[in-house]
Amino acid sequence: MPDVITVRVQRDSDSFQDVIVKIERPVYHKPFLGGFKNRITGVEFHNAGSQTIPKTRPDKEVQVFCRETQTVYERNKPQQTKNTTSTQMTKVGLYVSSVTDKLISPGKYLTAEEYHKRRLEAAIVLQTYFRRWRAMKVVQNLRELKRLRLAWETQEELQRKKEKEEKLRREHERRLNPKTKEDFELLYHAVELWRQEETEQINRSLTGAERKAALCGLLEQEAQLIASIGRHKLNADEENRQKSILRFLDKCAQPKRWKAYDGKITEMDTQYTLRARELYEIYCSISMNGIPKDERIDVLLTLRRTVKEHKCKLTQEIVELIDREVDLMSREVKECNLEGLRKRICTLFLQYTKNPKFNPEVAGILKVPSDPLKLYKTISFCQSCKNHLASTEFPVPANSHTTGRCRLCYSLGNEARQRETFLKYKLILENLRKSEADYQDDAKIVFSIQHQDLQYLIETIWGCQSSLSVCNDLYDLVMVRWDKQHEWSPWNTILLTKDEANAHLKLHSLEKAYEATFIDGIKEKHIRAKNYFAQFPVMASFLHSDNQANA
Repeated sequence: MPDVITVRVQRDSDSFQDVIVKIERPVYHKPFLGGFKNRITGVEFHNAGSQTIPKTRPDKEVQVFCRETQTVYERNKPQQTKNTTSTQMTKVGLYVSSVTDKLISPGKYLTAEEYHKRRLEAAIVLQTYFRRWRAMKVVQNLRELKRLRLAWETQEELQRKKEKEEKLRREHERRLNPKTKEDFELLYHAVELWRQEETEQINRSLTGAERKAALCGLLEQEAQLIASIGRHKLNADEENRQKSILRFLDKCAQPKRWKAYDGKITEMDTQYTLRARELYEIYCSISMNGIPKDERIDVLLTLRRTVKEHKCKLTQEIVELIDREVDLMSREVKECNLEGLRKRICTLFLQYTKNPKFNPEVAGILKVPSDPLKLYKTISFCQSCKNHLASTEFPVPANSHTTGRCRLCYSLGNEARQRETFLKYKLILENLRKSEADYQDDAKIVFSIQHQDLQYLIETIWGCQSSLSVCNDLYDLVMVRWDKQHEWSPWNTILLTKDEANAHLKLHSLEKAYEATFIDGIKEKHIRAKNYFAQFPVMASFLHSDNQANA
């Protein structure tokens, strides 16, 4: 075939055009890519590839060597070189001295069985020494663990002893300097225990007129003790009242706080919080005692400018009292004669700060809202003191069907009659509510019961003692869930010490940890609690929902 050929191409129906085509011949031999043969005509057809000239790789100008593999084949073959030696023996005409010769006699032949036996004995000796070394290490580890365990037990014992001493010290301090309601409950309870012991001793040792005289003397002593407690209570109430006022004003003066998405706390002061902070600082200044005369006059003038911003009867009275005190101080009147006037100023200024018109920040903190219509649904009537109080002032145990008496009347009745102390049960209930809140599973029952219900549960059903160690110290006892997968309830609880409770909550299977008799005893107490609390409508609703969940 020539290098140039002419091809006639039809352009239209009646016109043709000659096209010159140059043929590029390959510079290399095309590989055979397969094909097929027409059996009828005998024509062979080969599979064609691309006619594109392959791209040549640039020369790296580096000599490259190729080999099939880089694996090294190694083979070890022991070899022993030959060493030609010769010996010379004595013969005719030759004497070889035998002075340096050694006489070698054959030893005992060692069979294969004896050889392996000796190896086994040597291995046993090695194993003996190794096991001895390993046993010594194990014993040292056990001794170290024992030492650490004894040190931990000693530390725990000292810690428990310190906690017990601290508890006794706190109780002694609370009896000497009572400040809270719980402290006075302890005092009244101690007086009642003392009265019962003295009464039993008088009844056991005296009779007739002597007994009556001794009982009268005991009654006089009891009255003196109650009067002394009453005086302490008045002082504590006054001190607590002043502290509550300062806490109230400080709460109003706190800036607004919120947590951002990154966890940081942001604080912001508004015009209302700044106003509340100003009034708080003025109240702290006018309620201070023992300040110099000049500073007192400056504080009174600041107070006068502050209250004169609003004109009303209350502010006019405060201004008159301020002018009166300044006038008396200019006349060199003693401070002891000004105490009553200063208390009046503090009281009136406190009323001024609690008025939302003068201190807008207190509107959201006051217990009594400015709109009386909001009180209709939150006010209850006390059958004892005949006062209308907020519903939060009425303790409502689970077995109660009405609001009954308020907390103050209930406390007065307890001080006058039973003189019981509920501090231990309140502490157990507080710890129980904290632990239930940590579960974050929307527990409701624990927040519905009161300390009276918990007292019945502990005293009547659980016998005031731990189910495992029979410990009867209520300060060391806590109530936790029996089955931690369900929320706490009187029929899903157990009374244990703090250490036992921590170990109980780590269990994964109660059936494997406790014996069947112990589990049956716990379930029997749960049934008793369920039968008792099922009588009350509030607890019956929880019991019904619990049964549906179990079903």
